[in-house]
Amino acid sequence: MSNQATNSTDADQIPNMIITPTAQEYLKDLLAKQNTPGIGVRIFVESPGTARAECCMAYSAPEDVVPTDYKQDYPDFPAFIDTPSIPYLKDAVIDYNKDRFGGQLTFKAPNSKVPRVGPDASIEERIAYVLQAEINPGLASHGGNCSLLEVYEDKEHGLTAVLQFGGGCQGCSAIDLTLKQGVETTLQSHIPELARVIDKTDHTQNDGAYMK
Repeated sequence: MSNQATNSTDADQIPNMIITPTAQEYLKDLLAKQNTPGIGVRIFVESPGTARAECCMAYSAPEDVVPTDYKQDYPDFPAFIDTPSIPYLKDAVIDYNKDRFGGQLTFKAPNSKVPRVGPDASIEERIAYVLQAEINPGLASHGGNCSLLEVYEDKEHGLTAVLQFGGGCQGCSAIDLTLKQGVETTLQSHIPELARVIDKTDHTQNDGAYMK
């Protein structure tokens, strides 16, 4: 049985990833040193959709090809992309930058840490998605971040999300404004059934706060 990967991936699952010409040239030379006819690279994301996500590249000899991978041909080598990783590689760019030490291969994948949710996703998954995709990128400009601790049904107030802030948001004097006008408003615009958002962060610790 052949191990050749196929391109039967649905149209909306075709990788939107770029390997720049300088990166292609670097990989061409690197692969040539392996003395393995038909060798390419395999690209995948470990722990996709989480804060621990890491974009990886490995050699892929013909006998190592995973049949479900998406094959993307370049002039001098094939690239095999792990199909489950494709959504997380949207807008990814693999580049090579020369410097005085020789050079470095860089892998920028802005969507690798963003959770993907489907129509059957739980309320926790939907909240985590909005936090990662829309809220945390804004908080990051102040060195802050926000994560979900739990969701519960409150008899008086309704569906409640409990959040924890970190980085520059912990101990920040503007946290109440951020919580109500920023985070809660954004979450409720995407998740109408969410009645309120509360903060369980210990804001007495404010060493790294953006505003004191």
